[in-house]
Amino acid sequence: MIYAYDKVYLRIAQRSLGEMLSYAVYDLGYELEDYYKRFLQSEYSMRFSKGDLFVITGMSGAELAIRVLDIPDDDIIMPSYNTAKSQEYWTGWILAYYQWENGKTFEMIDKEIPICKIRNMYNPYHEMDISSAILKLREMSQVSRAETYLKKLRKRAGISQSILAEETGIPVKTIQQYEQRRKDINKAQVEYVVRLSKALCCEPQDILEEK
Repeated sequence: MIYAYDKVYLRIAQRSLGEMLSYAVYDLGYELEDYYKRFLQSEYSMRFSKGDLFVITGMSGAELAIRVLDIPDDDIIMPSYNTAKSQEYWTGWILAYYQWENGKTFEMIDKEIPICKIRNMYNPYHEMDISSAILKLREMSQVSRAETYLKKLRKRAGISQSILAEETGIPVKTIQQYEQRRKDINKAQVEYVVRLSKALCCEPQDILEEK
């Protein structure tokens, strides 16, 4: 198995990601999903995924959140010291281990398992051995990959295929074919992909399938 980086840095990475999420939520007042989206859109998400030691070990989790959000020095809030017991800390802690183990980027993981679903695992998995949580994440990933990203994003948005067809002007049959992989979404007209992404409030690349 090829890991994202050397295991000697794993515990530091887990602590850093846990502190980052907890600081963003409890000290900065962000909703977890809103902050995590900012993290995914930043350069630090990919650098962390690839094992950039400056990002993983060169700063604290709070410092990482500050860099992600580009907070001016005068507006920096000192982190609290009880974050290690929060659901968000555990979410980052288990997510860092899962990312290290499978080598996927955080963006790829988020397509399969949204951050809120990982947080919802806190009870009962935070009281179990880490292997139980990782096994559950693998199972969730396998189930998720059975669906196309288009279908997952549509379901997450809470709209039907017919409503999506009305909002985009794309025939409902075509949407069905993309969701069932009878047509390759990666070969769709650029205009179609842009329309779908706007209707689903995501980036165009979020709809495309991994190869």
